[in-house]
Amino acid sequence: MESVKNAANYVGDKAQQATSSVSKEGNKEVAKDSDASLGTRASAAKDAVGDKVDETSHSASAEGNKQKATH
Repeated sequence: MESVKNAANYVGDKAQQATSSVSKEGNKEVAKDSDASLGTRASAAKDAVGDKVDETSHSASAEGNKQKATH
């Protein structure tokens, strides 16, 4: 039963990782947009960094859950 829970957590973490990745890429594009205001670009750059941290965290969590589910 625990392996089913870990498998479900793995799927959830992978979905959150993908969401963070998409958000990060969108924020990177806004940060590079020369038509956007400096404040908007700076905020988007900060958000992109946060999204990268979230993406990495979810990736590590997913890997841990994957290992638990297969052992």
